[in-house]
Amino acid sequence: MKKIKKENQREIDKRIREAGDSDNYVTEWKEGVPKSKKKSEVKKGKISKARGARFELKVRKDLESKGRFVDKWSNNIDLEENKIIPAKRKYNPFSKVMAIGTGFPDFISFKEGSSGFYSVIGVEVKVNGILSKIEKEKCRWYLQNRVFTEIWIARTKRNGRKIEVEYVDFREKYLVQKK
Repeated sequence: MKKIKKENQREIDKRIREAGDSDNYVTEWKEGVPKSKKKSEVKKGKISKARGARFELKVRKDLESKGRFVDKWSNNIDLEENKIIPAKRKYNPFSKVMAIGTGFPDFISFKEGSSGFYSVIGVEVKVNGILSKIEKEKCRWYLQNRVFTEIWIARTKRNGRKIEVEYVDFREKYLVQKK
């Protein structure tokens, strides 16, 4: 038999304990390797995903109430090749559903402006309003290549118990030089 290093043995023992503890952990196999997740963390993830979906719907209705035309953006950016590509579709094997519209940003919004020109705005919906480093790079790319005239980040704003939508302009938040 092969001798196992101590740190590897600890990891193996931990995984065995977690896999055997079906009350607190859910174990799934990915590419032949077991991965255990706490049931409480899985539940938090489901709640967060549902909360984000509800807020995304609220943002869409808010934009439409302001007289804007809104559609799901189904493209993404390949930063290495420096071009727009169709977003990958996500498949849920449990509900047998293919999720379409997983692009970045979430929405594209149009509104006719003065003299027949349209303002085309990309809207990314974030409950907390914080973009990751890669998302910031993608926003810069969209603005530099004039795909969108503006990019808004929709985030929650509490007004007592009521949750309202607040829009933050990407240029003002991330691109303006601070003095």
